[in-house]
Amino acid sequence: MSINVGAVINGTVTGITNFGAFVETQDGIKGMIHISEVSRSYVDDIKSVLKVGQAVKCKVISVSDDGKIALSIKQMESADNSKQPNRERNRTQNRPRKKYEPAPAVTSPGNFEWQSSSDKGASFEDMMSKFKRTSEDKMSDLKRGETRAYSRRGNGGGRK
Repeated sequence: MSINVGAVINGTVTGITNFGAFVETQDGIKGMIHISEVSRSYVDDIKSVLKVGQAVKCKVISVSDDGKIALSIKQMESADNSKQPNRERNRTQNRPRKKYEPAPAVTSPGNFEWQSSSDKGASFEDMMSKFKRTSEDKMSDLKRGETRAYSRRGNGGGRK
């Protein structure tokens, strides 16, 4: 019997490893559920979620050329959630979406205005010199702050 991707199968867990669980159907089809496909939440130990001999319903997510079948319980959960109403899902769907609001203009010292209201009649050279002046002032403030922080750390002096 051939299996198609997207098919839902019922099977029994035949073995568990650190990385996943092996499932076999009544038709003899064998597949593996990777630990990341067991649950929507993080699974640290797969043995805490699945047991050998447990009946599981899973979805075929891939079939490789060499016949290996990848299964998923997690994708079955998401399919079930889309069919059945979920309080949490409905709560988020009914919530009004926030409209995009641009960030407010920054008025801190780091705000560079390329053209302020007083510079409308100024020449390019005047604006460039003003920019250089403010830039140099800010750089000197930064350098002063670095030297203070460096001196507080002990600046590497003393015995070694």
